[in-house]
Amino acid sequence: MSVASTEDVLSRWLPFRAYTGAEPGALPLYCLPHAGGAASAFRMWQRRLPGVAVQPVQLPGRESRHREPPYERMEPLVSDLADTVLADVEASAAGRRYALYGHSLGAIVAFELIREIRRRGGPAPVHLFVSGSDAPHLTREDGPPVRDMNAKEVAELLRTLGGTPEWLLSDPDALAMIIHAVQADFTVKETYVYRDEPLLDLPISLLTSSADPRVSPLKAAGWSTLTSAHFAPYSFDGGHFAVLEQAARTHAIVAEALRPWV
Repeated sequence: MSVASTEDVLSRWLPFRAYTGAEPGALPLYCLPHAGGAASAFRMWQRRLPGVAVQPVQLPGRESRHREPPYERMEPLVSDLADTVLADVEASAAGRRYALYGHSLGAIVAFELIREIRRRGGPAPVHLFVSGSDAPHLTREDGPPVRDMNAKEVAELLRTLGGTPEWLLSDPDALAMIIHAVQADFTVKETYVYRDEPLLDLPISLLTSSADPRVSPLKAAGWSTLTSAHFAPYSFDGGHFAVLEQAARTHAIVAEALRPWV
């Protein structure tokens, strides 16, 4: 792949790559959004973590990539994402060090991304942060497939979860702009199959919320069984998006965990 084509790929997956505000050599933190979410969910995290270059990830089918078809399966998603992260890590001045943050579906994607990079012999992240998600081996989607829902049903699901402006859910034209990505992302989750592999050898921080309608505290705690390294749980008051709504506390947790690396 030429330098020009590599830069084009990185700019599509990491649309705010040039705006981190971080000094050279800062630790990249790749942030993976929730189902239907976009890179803008983490845009305001940039310049909030000293020594850390926050890199919000943009998946196809939304915002700057709205013309691209979204993924509907985990395997091709993490394969292409691994290409991007490894290329960016190699290009950074952080000495092949990086960290991952995933919220909701993004937590499962981050977990599988680490395992894909490990299979390739690439560098593991120094830390994994997960929020809004049951552990991968315990997650289940018991309701009707979101891909089979009509627009009204999808809007009601998003309304229950919170985090989506009511004006968007109430406007059929606006909803039509995001519904395909939402349904595709939920299909990634609904068709996901966990497979046993060796434990991760890196610390995991788990951020849960007291009133999250899609996460079981017991199943979320299962993340602790997926690493042989340190595990740190944190609890927030609020719903599915409490970690984004209470960003200052989330930033403090992330900054403290990454302190040895920045």
